[in-house]
Amino acid sequence: MIVLDRIHKGYRTALGRRIVLNDVCVRLPEGRGLGVLGANGSGKSTLIRLLAGTERPDSGRISRGGRNVSFPLGFGGTLHPALSGRENVTFLARLHGVPPRQAVDFVADFAELGPYYTLPVGTYSSGMRARLAFGACLAIQFDVYLIDEITAVGDARFRVRCLDAFRQRMERADVIMASHDYETMRAYCDTGAVLAGGRLMLFDSLEDAIRQHERIVRNSHAGIMEMT
Repeated sequence: MIVLDRIHKGYRTALGRRIVLNDVCVRLPEGRGLGVLGANGSGKSTLIRLLAGTERPDSGRISRGGRNVSFPLGFGGTLHPALSGRENVTFLARLHGVPPRQAVDFVADFAELGPYYTLPVGTYSSGMRARLAFGACLAIQFDVYLIDEITAVGDARFRVRCLDAFRQRMERADVIMASHDYETMRAYCDTGAVLAGGRLMLFDSLEDAIRQHERIVRNSHAGIMEMT
């Protein structure tokens, strides 16, 4: 089980320090798909990076309970732009203890990049980078997959392939997803969380989380209208 113990995280901005997580203490559900909702700038991507360990909190501790947590799917820093797609996959496979040939062959088939697979990732379109990142993540059996918006990338056929592949993985793994797309989230998640005002609120039902998120958005818009 992943536990956040008094996690505090903020950033300096031109308008002062912005707090996105304010002494958050929660236990994330295990054996479920968790959808994280929040307004733009609320800290959803920051939360995903903290869970992955690619970013550190200002204070507090995250315990992953020995679970193998994926790199953030959708986080551009995962892929090195000077390396080819094939070289990136080889590096990630070795890093996570997966036979490189197995991972390279899986991604070649899944991502369908053709000759671009051997070219630098810096030359890829955003869609090609997304297919490569998705394939690389799926080539490794994680206990928890972290997804940040990336499932909306690609044509309908590719999105169906992604969903089918993740459903197979979810028989043995959990998914934590940050997204604005309710339908995508419904396909992967059955429970939800709302990040707002530095607080992370957990809900047993994804639909309850969606309703709470929409209430917060409506109230925020109403407050802006009153000020203008």
